Amino acid sequence: MRNHKQLSQAQRYQIGILNKAGKNQKEIAQLLGVSGSTVCRELKRNRGKKGYFPKQAQIKTDKRRAQAVKALKMTAERVIEIEQKIRLDWSPEQVSGKLEITISHERIYQHIWADKRNGGHVISASSTQQQETQKAIRIKR
Repeated sequence: MRNHKQLSQAQRYQIGILNKAGKNQKEIAQLLGVSGSTVCRELKRNRGKKGYFPKQAQIKTDKRRAQAVKALKMTAERVIEIEQKIRLDWSPEQVSGKLEITISHERIYQHIWADKRNGGHVISASSTQQQETQKAIRIKR
């Protein structure tokens, strides 16, 4: 697993200085110890009409970070709400979409699988049988 870190303000100033000095993106990346694609993405995202300015780049980055949707934790209340809908045969996609919660359907699946490994109570025997029956029908086709 790679270790991804965001560029610091100091690194943005270094990119600005090196870029003005005529260094190419690969050289800048090597000097900063980051990936070439990181430098490319930084210059592309934060370049204005008159070029790359580190101060403006930092402001744009801070603004994007503030506007980013924060993922909600699986609080006890959320878990109860999700489990109720799953028991009503809602799919994880329906739960995450129709309840307008910022928990992805993948995270809901992870919760269901973890519950099942621990003896599970989220998926009832009837819904498990229903899933097995549907799987058998798909295999016969």
